[in-house]
Amino acid sequence: MAKQMHATPLLDQLETGPWPSFVTGIKRLAQDNDMMVDLLGQLETSYRTRKGYWKGGTVGVVGYGGGVIPRFTELMDANKKPLFPAAAEFHTLRIQPAPGFHYTSDLLRQFCDVWEKYGSGLLCMHGQSGDLMLQGCSTKNVQPCFDEINEMGFDMGGAGPALRTASSCVGHARCEHSCYDEYAAHRQMINAFLDDMHRPALPYKWKFKFSGCANDCSNATQRADEAVIGTWRDDMKVDQAEVKAYVAQKGRKYIIDNVITRCPTNALALNDDDTLDVDNKNCVRCMHCINVMTKALSPGDDKGIMILVGGKRTLKIGDTFGTVIVPFMKVDTQEGMDELEEISGRMIDFFAENALEHERCGEMIDRIGLANYLEGIEIEIDPNQISQPRTNPYIRMDGWDEEVAKWEERKA
Repeated sequence: MAKQMHATPLLDQLETGPWPSFVTGIKRLAQDNDMMVDLLGQLETSYRTRKGYWKGGTVGVVGYGGGVIPRFTELMDANKKPLFPAAAEFHTLRIQPAPGFHYTSDLLRQFCDVWEKYGSGLLCMHGQSGDLMLQGCSTKNVQPCFDEINEMGFDMGGAGPALRTASSCVGHARCEHSCYDEYAAHRQMINAFLDDMHRPALPYKWKFKFSGCANDCSNATQRADEAVIGTWRDDMKVDQAEVKAYVAQKGRKYIIDNVITRCPTNALALNDDDTLDVDNKNCVRCMHCINVMTKALSPGDDKGIMILVGGKRTLKIGDTFGTVIVPFMKVDTQEGMDELEEISGRMIDFFAENALEHERCGEMIDRIGLANYLEGIEIEIDPNQISQPRTNPYIRMDGWDEEVAKWEERKA
C-alpha cells in the first residue's frame, strides 16, 4: 500500500470537466506507487504557487551522452530535505520508437512490465520527436531500466543539442497514399547519424520526420528541421466510374462545394457528364481531393520524395514551416536512399559548422539567407522550389539586375 495521499484540491478540479483528466490517471497509479503520491503533492504545490520546481542535472547511461532528461525537485523543507522525497528524482528516459509506431501487444506488455519494475508507470506514446517517453525514474534505476529495454532490441533516443529521435507515419503498411518506403528511409537515416544522437555535439537539436504523402501524418512540415515528404510527378490517377459514383451518392453540389472549389490552384473541373478533369500541370499534390474521393482519385505512379528544411515551433523567430529545397527525387532504390543520406549529411554538417548556439536550422537560414544555405549544402537553386515570382507591387525592383549579375559571378 502506498503512502497516504496528499490533499490536492486544485488538481481535483481538473477531474470535474467533461474530458478525461491526467490527474485521474496519476491517482490510479498512486494507489500502489509512492513516487506518484509525491508527484501529486509537488504538482499541487506548483498549481498553488504558480511556479515550477524541477531543475536539471546530469544523469545518463554508460556510453551515451544523451537520451535521459534529468529532473530533480527544488522543493525542500526547513532541513533542506526534499519535501516530497519519493518524487525527488523524476527523470525521463527517451526510447527510440518502432518506425511507423508498429508494436505487437506482447511488446507493449514487456515495456509496461519493465517500467512498472523500475519507474513510475507513467508513459507518453509518443513525444513530439517520436520518442517513447518513460516519465518518472530514480537515478539508480535509470541504468538497469535501459539495460532491460536494450535487451528487448530498443535503443536510447535523443536529448539535448543533438540529432533527435525520428518518427515516421504509418506509411505503406496501412495507407494507400504512401509514395515511398518511409521505414527504410527512417532506419537508414538514424543508423547513418546515430553518433550525433547518442553523443550530443550540435549547436542545438536536429529532427528528421518522414511522411508518405502531403497529408503529413508525422507533422514533419511544422516540426522537422529536415522533413521528407512523399509525392509524385506524373498525373494523378482518376477512376471516372468512381467519380460518377461519388456524384450519384453525394450530388453535384457537394462535389463542387467540397472538392472542386477547395482546390488551392483551381486544377479541378467537374464536367456535365459527371466526369472529372485534372489540370495536372497546376496540381500541387495537396491531397485534399484524394482524401475526399479516395476511391476515385489516387497518387500517380512516378513516386518519390521532396525534402523540406527549417520547420520548427517557437524559439527565437517564431513558428516556421519547412521550405522545399529538393522538389523531387526517387528513393525506390538503394542508390536513391544513399543520395538522401548524402544530402542529409551535408545539411547536418553545415548546421554543425554555421549555426549559433541554441539556434535551429530554420533560424540559421533566416539569418544567413536561403541562397547562401543552398550554396553551402551544394544544392542548385531550382525554379520548381517556388510556385511563381512575387507580384507584390510594394517591392522595389530597381537594382535587381545588378544583384543577379553578382550572383552569377559568384557561381562562376
